[in-house]
Amino acid sequence: MNWQAVVESTVTGLGYETVDCERSAKGLLRVYIDRLANDPAGEFIVVEDCEKVTRQLQHVLEVEGCSYERLEVSSPGLDRPLKKQADYERFAGQEIDLTLKVAFQGRKHYKGTLEALPEGWRLVFLDGKTETALDFSLQEVKEARLVPQLDFKGRRFLPAAQSDEGHPATADEVDGDRKQ
Repeated sequence: MNWQAVVESTVTGLGYETVDCERSAKGLLRVYIDRLANDPAGEFIVVEDCEKVTRQLQHVLEVEGCSYERLEVSSPGLDRPLKKQADYERFAGQEIDLTLKVAFQGRKHYKGTLEALPEGWRLVFLDGKTETALDFSLQEVKEARLVPQLDFKGRRFLPAAQSDEGHPATADEVDGDRKQ
Protein backbone atom coordinates (compact mmCIF):
# COMPACT_ATOMS: atom_id res chain seq x y z
CA MET A 1 0.00 0.00 0.00
CA ASN A 2 1.46 3.42 -0.92
CA TRP A 3 1.64 6.31 1.55
CA GLN A 4 -1.24 8.23 -0.08
CA ALA A 5 -3.59 5.27 0.27
CA VAL A 6 -2.50 4.82 3.89
CA VAL A 7 -3.21 8.48 4.66
CA GLU A 8 -6.56 8.45 2.83
CA SER A 9 -7.85 5.28 4.50
CA THR A 10 -6.70 6.41 7.97
CA VAL A 11 -8.25 9.88 7.71
CA THR A 12 -11.49 8.48 6.27
CA GLY A 13 -11.58 5.80 8.97
CA LEU A 14 -11.47 8.51 11.64
CA GLY A 15 -14.48 10.26 10.08
CA TYR A 16 -12.73 13.11 8.27
CA GLU A 17 -12.12 14.00 4.64
CA THR A 18 -8.63 14.21 3.12
CA VAL A 19 -8.53 17.52 1.24
CA ASP A 20 -4.92 17.17 0.11
CA CYS A 21 -1.65 15.57 1.08
CA GLU A 22 1.82 16.41 -0.11
CA ARG A 23 5.32 15.20 0.48
CA SER A 24 8.44 17.36 0.26
CA ALA A 25 11.94 16.26 -0.71
CA LYS A 26 13.11 16.88 2.87
CA GLY A 27 10.74 14.30 4.34
CA LEU A 28 7.85 16.54 5.35
CA LEU A 29 4.47 14.86 5.02
CA ARG A 30 1.68 17.45 5.11
CA VAL A 31 -1.96 16.36 5.34
CA TYR A 32 -4.97 18.70 5.09
CA ILE A 33 -8.19 17.39 6.63
CA ASP A 34 -11.73 18.70 6.76
CA ARG A 35 -14.98 17.66 8.35
CA LEU A 36 -17.48 15.80 6.24
CA ALA A 37 -20.47 17.78 4.97
CA ASN A 38 -23.18 18.21 7.64
CA ASP A 39 -20.93 16.82 10.40
CA PRO A 40 -22.83 17.09 13.70
CA ALA A 41 -19.54 17.88 15.50
CA GLY A 42 -19.37 21.24 13.72
CA GLU A 43 -18.23 22.89 10.55
CA PHE A 44 -14.57 23.62 11.27
CA ILE A 45 -11.48 21.57 12.07
CA VAL A 46 -10.04 22.32 15.52
CA VAL A 47 -6.67 21.52 17.10
CA GLU A 48 -8.05 18.39 18.77
CA ASP A 49 -9.04 16.99 15.37
CA CYS A 50 -5.51 17.53 14.05
CA GLU A 51 -4.00 15.91 17.15
CA LYS A 52 -6.28 12.87 16.82
CA VAL A 53 -5.39 12.35 13.15
CA THR A 54 -1.67 12.99 13.78
CA ARG A 55 -1.48 10.35 16.53
CA GLN A 56 -3.28 7.76 14.42
CA LEU A 57 -1.22 8.51 11.30
CA GLN A 58 2.05 8.22 13.24
CA HIS A 59 1.12 4.67 14.29
CA VAL A 60 -0.28 3.55 10.95
CA LEU A 61 2.57 4.99 8.87
CA GLU A 62 5.11 3.22 11.09
CA VAL A 63 3.27 -0.12 10.84
CA GLU A 64 2.95 0.23 7.05
CA GLY A 65 6.64 1.15 6.69
CA CYS A 66 6.01 4.58 5.17
CA SER A 67 9.00 6.77 5.97
CA TYR A 68 8.82 10.49 6.70
CA GLU A 69 10.83 12.96 8.75
CA ARG A 70 8.04 15.22 9.98
CA LEU A 71 4.26 15.00 9.89
CA GLU A 72 1.94 18.02 9.79
CA VAL A 73 -1.83 17.70 9.93
CA SER A 74 -3.92 20.84 9.54
CA SER A 75 -7.20 22.27 8.33
CA PRO A 76 -7.40 23.45 4.72
CA GLY A 77 -8.06 26.99 5.95
CA LEU A 78 -10.84 29.41 5.14
CA ASP A 79 -9.69 29.53 1.51
CA ARG A 80 -10.08 25.76 1.16
CA PRO A 81 -9.03 24.37 -2.22
CA LEU A 82 -11.58 22.59 -4.38
CA LYS A 83 -9.88 19.52 -5.81
CA LYS A 84 -12.51 16.85 -6.48
CA GLN A 85 -15.95 16.69 -8.06
CA ALA A 86 -17.39 16.17 -4.56
CA ASP A 87 -15.82 19.47 -3.42
CA TYR A 88 -17.60 21.36 -6.19
CA GLU A 89 -20.89 19.66 -5.34
CA ARG A 90 -20.50 20.43 -1.63
CA PHE A 91 -19.66 24.10 -2.13
CA ALA A 92 -22.06 24.95 -4.98
CA GLY A 93 -23.71 28.27 -4.20
CA GLN A 94 -20.63 29.69 -2.51
CA GLU A 95 -18.14 32.27 -3.77
CA ILE A 96 -14.89 30.89 -5.19
CA ASP A 97 -11.66 32.09 -6.81
CA LEU A 98 -11.12 30.21 -10.06
CA THR A 99 -7.97 30.05 -12.17
CA LEU A 100 -8.21 28.41 -15.60
CA LYS A 101 -5.39 26.51 -17.28
CA VAL A 102 -5.93 28.43 -20.53
CA ALA A 103 -7.11 32.03 -20.71
CA PHE A 104 -10.68 32.66 -21.82
CA GLN A 105 -11.26 36.05 -23.48
CA GLY A 106 -7.85 37.22 -22.30
CA ARG A 107 -8.09 36.26 -18.65
CA LYS A 108 -7.49 33.23 -16.47
CA HIS A 109 -8.61 34.43 -13.04
CA TYR A 110 -12.27 34.82 -12.03
CA LYS A 111 -14.14 35.31 -8.76
CA GLY A 112 -17.83 34.54 -8.46
CA THR A 113 -20.57 32.22 -7.26
CA LEU A 114 -20.27 28.53 -8.17
CA GLU A 115 -23.34 26.88 -9.70
CA ALA A 116 -23.89 23.29 -10.78
CA LEU A 117 -25.02 22.52 -14.34
CA PRO A 118 -26.26 19.15 -15.65
CA GLU A 119 -23.01 18.79 -17.64
CA GLY A 120 -20.40 20.86 -15.78
CA TRP A 121 -20.14 24.03 -13.75
CA ARG A 122 -20.91 27.72 -14.00
CA LEU A 123 -19.30 30.72 -12.33
CA VAL A 124 -21.53 33.79 -12.05
CA PHE A 125 -19.61 37.02 -11.55
CA LEU A 126 -19.82 40.77 -12.09
CA ASP A 127 -17.97 41.93 -15.17
CA GLY A 128 -17.97 45.66 -14.65
CA LYS A 129 -21.61 46.33 -13.84
CA THR A 130 -23.18 43.37 -15.64
CA GLU A 131 -23.62 39.88 -14.29
CA THR A 132 -21.82 37.36 -16.49
CA ALA A 133 -21.64 33.56 -16.47
CA LEU A 134 -18.67 31.37 -17.34
CA ASP A 135 -19.38 27.69 -17.99
CA PHE A 136 -16.44 25.35 -17.40
CA SER A 137 -15.45 21.73 -16.79
CA LEU A 138 -13.12 20.51 -14.06
CA GLN A 139 -10.53 19.60 -16.71
CA GLU A 140 -10.19 23.32 -17.54
CA VAL A 141 -9.44 24.33 -13.93
CA LYS A 142 -5.89 25.00 -12.79
CA GLU A 143 -6.92 25.98 -9.24
CA ALA A 144 -10.10 26.80 -7.35
CA ARG A 145 -10.48 27.98 -3.76
CA LEU A 146 -13.30 29.16 -1.54
CA VAL A 147 -13.37 32.90 -0.92
CA PRO A 148 -13.17 33.39 2.87
CA GLN A 149 -16.30 34.92 4.36
CA LEU A 150 -15.23 37.04 7.32
CA ASP A 151 -17.59 38.98 9.55
CA PHE A 152 -15.78 41.26 11.96
CA LYS A 153 -19.03 42.91 13.00
CA GLY A 154 -20.83 39.72 14.01
CA ARG A 155 -21.66 40.91 17.52
CA ARG A 156 -23.90 43.69 16.18
CA PHE A 157 -26.28 41.22 14.61
CA LEU A 158 -26.75 38.84 17.54
CA PRO A 159 -30.22 38.77 19.10
CA ALA A 160 -30.50 40.87 22.22
CA ALA A 161 -29.59 38.77 25.25
CA GLN A 162 -31.89 38.72 28.24
CA SER A 163 -30.68 38.93 31.82
CA ASP A 164 -31.86 36.45 34.42
CA GLU A 165 -34.53 38.96 35.47
CA GLY A 166 -36.04 39.10 31.95
CA HIS A 167 -34.90 42.59 30.91
CA PRO A 168 -32.25 43.21 28.22
CA ALA A 169 -28.77 42.26 29.41
CA THR A 170 -26.12 44.92 29.80
CA ALA A 171 -22.79 44.75 27.99
CA ASP A 172 -21.18 43.63 31.26
CA GLU A 173 -23.49 40.59 31.40
CA VAL A 174 -22.92 39.41 27.85
CA ASP A 175 -19.75 38.31 26.06
CA GLY A 176 -20.63 37.91 22.38
CA ASP A 177 -23.60 35.58 22.56
CA ARG A 178 -22.74 34.02 25.92
CA LYS A 179 -23.98 35.22 29.28
CA GLN A 180 -21.29 35.56 31.91
